[in-house]
Order: sequence, then C-alpha cells, then structure tokens
Amino acid sequence: MSTPSAPFTLLDAAGASRKPSAWQDAVLVVVDHQQEYVDGRLPLVGMPSAVAACAELLALARAHGTPVVHVVHHGKAGGAFDPATRFASLIEGLEARDDETTVVKHLPNSFAGTELAAKLEALGRKELIVAGFQTHMCISATVRSALDHGYRCTLVAAACATRDLPDPLGGEPLPAAELHRVTLAALHDRFATVVADASVWR
Repeated sequence: MSTPSAPFTLLDAAGASRKPSAWQDAVLVVVDHQQEYVDGRLPLVGMPSAVAACAELLALARAHGTPVVHVVHHGKAGGAFDPATRFASLIEGLEARDDETTVVKHLPNSFAGTELAAKLEALGRKELIVAGFQTHMCISATVRSALDHGYRCTLVAAACATRDLPDPLGGEPLPAAELHRVTLAALHDRFATVVADASVWR
C-alpha cells in the first residue's frame, strides 16, 4: 500500500518563486479598509490587529517610494458602505495621501467595472502586495482576478480579516479564524504567495 504524499501547492510544483515581492518592484493595493468593518453592519473579527498591520504596510510602502492604490467599496444608499455615511470612509490611520490613487468599486472583484487595471498598467509594475478586507470575499476575488490580469501577488495574512459564516449544509458556523486560514491556503495554492506579516521585509 502506497504512502500518501505530503500536500503541495500548484505554484510550488511548478517551481514558481515564493519570494515576497520587493517594494521597488511592487504596488501596494489595500482593499476596503473602511469604517463599515469596524463598527458598521459588518464588523470583522480581529480588526484592531489587522488595521495595525495595514498601517505598517502603508508606512513601509511610503518609506520605499512604492506606489499605493486604495480600493474603496461604495454600496447602495441606506445599505452597507453607503457613500453618504461615515461607514464608507477610510479607517483612521489608513487614509490615502494626496499622491496616492483611490479606486471606487461596487463588486467584490476590485478589477470589475473599475479603473484599477488601467491605473496599475500606468504604474508599469507587475507585482502586487495586497492587504485588506474581507479575506474570503473581496480579497479572494481581487487576488484571483489579479492573476488573470498578469500580476504576481504577495498577500499579507496579518493585514486581512473576515467574519464568522453559517454553514450552508447545516453544520456548526465557520469561525472567522478558520475561514481566514482556509481562504489563505486556497489562494496560496495558485494565486498568491501568502506571508504572515511585514516581518518578511525586515
């Protein structure tokens, strides 16, 4: 009887580089770092530490002269991410600077129906360092689409967060930590190199 082989990723099997993107070669893309996820209708688990991790990435990008793109979600009037309310605003400490790009989206995929692809193409860099919210939703959709657009992604786990979800098959709810971990594993298989935190650049 054969022994089962150890799990492996498709990127590792293909011999792809797992080196985190270098700041001088990348664009930092921060997705949906908005107040809605702090104290709005969709509070996420672990936001204080994730916000601090996003702030550290912003500081590193600015110190290295790396372009920064802020992606913000605008929802419908009266709903989550209503642009007329404070819940659509960027979290304090994660605000965009005047020389940084902001892209507005209306769907989970940050490339869908937005100027993101054109803005990134104009910057001329083919690597992205990605952070933001929610891990299983807009981060997953954006990182997967980035591959289709020809970008190599480094995804920073500590700078993402999500929320508990119900089990559609009637089992126990899926805790945010488990959903976060599973989503990161799925993305690390083919779509990104997942790193724990900014310590990989220290």
